[in-house]
Amino acid sequence: MLIDLKGKTVLVTGASSGIGRQIAIELGAAGAAVAVHYNLHEDEAIELAAETGNGSKAFKADLGIAQAAGDLFDTVVEEYGQVDVLVNNAGIFEPCPVESPKEEWLESWNRTLAVNLTSTGILCRAAINHFVEKGGGRIVNIASRAAFRGETRDYLAYAASKGGMVSLSRSIARSFGKKGVKSFVIAPGFVRTPMAEAVIDEEVVVRTELALGEMTTPGDIAPLVVLMASGKLDHATGSTVDINAGSYMR
Repeated sequence: MLIDLKGKTVLVTGASSGIGRQIAIELGAAGAAVAVHYNLHEDEAIELAAETGNGSKAFKADLGIAQAAGDLFDTVVEEYGQVDVLVNNAGIFEPCPVESPKEEWLESWNRTLAVNLTSTGILCRAAINHFVEKGGGRIVNIASRAAFRGETRDYLAYAASKGGMVSLSRSIARSFGKKGVKSFVIAPGFVRTPMAEAVIDEEVVVRTELALGEMTTPGDIAPLVVLMASGKLDHATGSTVDINAGSYMR
């Protein structure tokens, strides 16, 4: 199948490493200009934009700050004239046991929801208004199997944030489909990324959780994002695709 995204602009959040980086690379390979969002890793984001080509550029924003999320979308539109696809990939996965002091637990809860869900909502709102005005567009939200399966006791905020992303995406699909806005969710399990490597033992995960004999990689996820961005999957708007090596099946 030939997918041609020439002339399309795609904003990918959290694109300087991991899943987001591979998504940007494969979107670029299909011809898209990618707005490579980053927060901390400026050099990596600039190098990735150059590698991706097609006029791709790096954009800095701290998605833990609500204003920064809204400004990010506006800045990308100002730079390119329009955005055709929004990929909400940025997220944090930090532990906070319920036994932690209340103030510490609440800070972690608020920080996780700010990055994972509130910024997604702000960016989706901006995208919806932009897409309706220009005649359509697509949103891809990278959630997690935790939205359906739940997560372990130290990651309640993470699971809640990803569940919110799924409900948000479905609501967008139902509410704005006739105005040309399509919305999709991809729900990975453990993926071999720097973030995952910091908190898991890959050998144990493969042996005890996965139906397949290897962990999911960013390269297993990125092609589906490209397909969703292309419009060839529009009649699946509102749906969630699980990519978790058979570790959770619905």
